[in-house]
Amino acid sequence: MKKVILSAAFAALIALTNAQAQTADSTQANATAQPTQAAPTGDVTQAIGASGYNASLATAIKTAGLETTLKGAGPFTVFAPSDQAFASVPAGDSLLTQQPKLAAALKNHIISGKYSKDDIIKALTAGKGVATLNTIEGGTVTLKVNENKNLELSDAFGNKALVTVFDVEGTNGTVHVINNVLIPKQ
Repeated sequence: MKKVILSAAFAALIALTNAQAQTADSTQANATAQPTQAAPTGDVTQAIGASGYNASLATAIKTAGLETTLKGAGPFTVFAPSDQAFASVPAGDSLLTQQPKLAAALKNHIISGKYSKDDIIKALTAGKGVATLNTIEGGTVTLKVNENKNLELSDAFGNKALVTVFDVEGTNGTVHVINNVLIPKQ
């Protein structure tokens, strides 16, 4: 019975993510069209900058001093907060003004290794609905299909985010756009 439920959840995830890839986040989908996915021509930092969803993240990566890391050989998987996600960081939060805090937060969005949507589905299947990935900061993100059949990430601090766009490819990894910034508690 569990296998049937998990199979149905994964089938729903695949169908939903295909629909999400066409619409992205509802607000951004109304403002701009989904970029066409072509063969990668640049690293993950260039993919982030060209995605149409992550201008704030591209700036944050430079500010945090992570550009050299993400231009490295990788491979990397970046769970990339959208511009909307950065806009919702509370005004009093020092995330964007303190370089060490920003660097630590961003490193908790980066996984060593390449996990495409298909790889995530395989990891969820192997983990019976849950997959835990290690970040380059030494933390973990847990992936699962939530009750609304969306792919949900959570971290050790209780932060959650949904993947809104999958598989923005770079030559040294892949990027998945998410709708929240996973900010470590202090």
